[in-house]
Amino acid sequence: QVQLVESGGGLVQPGGSLRLSCATSGTIFSINAMGWYRQAPGKQRELVATIISSGSTNYADSVKGRFTISRDNAKNTVYLQMNSLKPGDTAVYYCNAQLRMYPTFPYSTYWGQGTQVTVSS
Repeated sequence: QVQLVESGGGLVQPGGSLRLSCATSGTIFSINAMGWYRQAPGKQRELVATIISSGSTNYADSVKGRFTISRDNAKNTVYLQMNSLKPGDTAVYYCNAQLRMYPTFPYSTYWGQGTQVTVSS
């Protein structure tokens, strides 16, 4: 079974930085897109950033200019560099991937278990 495992979360002061990683494992033929979502207390899960196979990226307005998503194709790993962190960035961050295990399979979406990011002084 495909697994996505996030790492890099933790407690950081406002203005600080964190780099999240999401490693994939299992039977993967190709990955069409990967992304990061987050869920803050009392709010719905929201899109943070995505990157597709061409390398094009998309960001939520709230993180533009502060966060950068990137992917290591050889490792099937996606990263989220978070700079100038704010208390409002506090949330559980989830990695997801749109991939297929075999060339005859359709693309399906998989989710990681989440990693906690807390921004507080």
